[in-house]
Amino acid sequence: MNGERASIMSLLDALVAGVEPAASVPADSSVDMIVFPPAVYLDMVMQKLAGCSISVGMQNIHTAASGAYTGEHSAAMVADMGAKYVLVGHSERRMLFGETDQQVALKVKVAQEQGLMPVICVGETLAQRDAGNAETVVLQQLDSVIRELGCDCLKHALVAYEPVWAIGTGQTAGPDQAQAMHAAIRSWLFGQNASVAEELRILYGGSVTAENAEALFSQPDIDGGLVGGASLKAEEFLKIGRALSRPV
Repeated sequence: MNGERASIMSLLDALVAGVEPAASVPADSSVDMIVFPPAVYLDMVMQKLAGCSISVGMQNIHTAASGAYTGEHSAAMVADMGAKYVLVGHSERRMLFGETDQQVALKVKVAQEQGLMPVICVGETLAQRDAGNAETVVLQQLDSVIRELGCDCLKHALVAYEPVWAIGTGQTAGPDQAQAMHAAIRSWLFGQNASVAEELRILYGGSVTAENAEALFSQPDIDGGLVGGASLKAEEFLKIGRALSRPV
């Protein structure tokens, strides 16, 4: 919940300039760049990025198709606006708004029914990590989606690992720690469906910055980033994109 019309337009101007051919991210790069604006600015951002390689997603959806849910918006509405992605189960939605694993699974379902690509967020708190339950918690969150929809649903989804304990707490997750959880997720998925495990892109969402991006993205199971505060600074965000586009 950041920004206003002027600052968002300025940010987009810089991003568009940065992803033009021969600029920050090569035109033939395999890197996908997505922005997730606040809902009230979705249409403005969609118009601004028309014809640009940067995709647009929504930060949240409701599980219902329509109805008396004042203040909410459905997957169908998001798709109707032309967005392609949606965040599902973000750590702030889970912690601040009490979203359950079951609700997250249902949001994945309704998103995919409307042709949206869900970014399924999973992660553990500091207390859960200290108790030795980090992997159990993360895999349970993902398993709730698979049990409801089947492993094939991940063919049309992204997974983002958010170590909640490393976001705004002063704690940091090093590349080795991040890789360990990403590897655990992928290894567990191999037991479900090998082809899904191989193809799934697992993003890291633990305070990615221009300074740590290259070290993180050099890890074998980290396929990208779910960028937080650094995404509000165009040059920082573009530097992260450049780090991901380099051969590793």
